[in-house]
Amino acid sequence: MAAAGIGSRRKCEELIADGRVEVDGRIVDRMGVRVDPDTAVVRVDGARINVAPDNIYLALNKPAGVVTTMSDDRGRACIGDFFSDRKERLFHVGRLDTDTEGLLLLTNDGELSNRLTHPSWGIEKVYLCQVQGTIPKDVGRTLMAGIELEDGPVAVDHFAVVQQAEGRSLVEITLHEGRNRIVRRIMEAIGHPVNRLVRTQVGEVRLGDMRPGAVRPLTRAEVAALYESVGL
Repeated sequence: MAAAGIGSRRKCEELIADGRVEVDGRIVDRMGVRVDPDTAVVRVDGARINVAPDNIYLALNKPAGVVTTMSDDRGRACIGDFFSDRKERLFHVGRLDTDTEGLLLLTNDGELSNRLTHPSWGIEKVYLCQVQGTIPKDVGRTLMAGIELEDGPVAVDHFAVVQQAEGRSLVEITLHEGRNRIVRRIMEAIGHPVNRLVRTQVGEVRLGDMRPGAVRPLTRAEVAALYESVGL
């Protein structure tokens, strides 16, 4: 627990003594319990913590023009370029199209990655879109009710106009869809093509003030929230 960043050894002992730690669904009631970090599910105050020492959880602010692959045979800039100094095999959790910027998660935790990308878990993603034109007042209601695309219906979870000026609008869209270029296709379908698209949030993980190309480890709270969102 101390190695997982919970606190000092004394602090961890206090948490155990207070009955706030559980392993595989059972409250730990004595000190020195040994667990297999690769298989044990350890929770503190109900939130799962990562005790596997080799598990890595990262956030990248993907710049525009970078391909979401770990390598590219055509010599294009790709997200693997930002991790060339790492020996671990990392998975990108979902993808962003080449022209889209923003938050991309990477991990070597295959089970978490698979669940986060599976549509059955409905992980929400938030995007900021700069689009052409002024957005009519009823667009949000229309998109939340659902529209028809060439590959089937789609509905957004939330839609808000952030700013409008000089024939352009900045809107925020929240949805759990993962179809290819779905945000761009939604906005094109209602007559407002996207000029710039930035993903700002995946689940409880936020882009914040990360500069383009920056990489940071996820916090313990962020990892716990991702675990919880997919039932791990």
